Amino acid sequence: MDEKLVLIADDAAFMRKMIKNALLTAGLTRFIEAKSGQEAVDLYAQQHPDLVMMDVTMPVKDGLEALKEIMAIDPGAKVVMCSAIGQDGTIMEAIRTGASEFIVKPFKTDQIVEAVMGLLL
Repeated sequence: MDEKLVLIADDAAFMRKMIKNALLTAGLTRFIEAKSGQEAVDLYAQQHPDLVMMDVTMPVKDGLEALKEIMAIDPGAKVVMCSAIGQDGTIMEAIRTGASEFIVKPFKTDQIVEAVMGLLL
């Protein structure tokens, strides 16, 4: 699992750190981080990570818009969306757009690990 690259996109530094720490416990060690949806799209296009963990609510470009652009770059992209917004419409839009998983905040470490490892194995 050591060579997998994960892009963590969230405007909150503490959330990026929490997600990274959760994934470190699962044996993942390579991460890139984005603070906005636009930065996530740019990093995806440049580095083609194996998986993206992305918040819905971010500045410049929200996670759903970024998801659409990432899926246009790579229809096979593995993207786990996460948000404090637990609305069914947001979840359904993310899944329709191509998200592999959707996790509602606040989440536990094992939820992150389970979603990510299920996609990377």
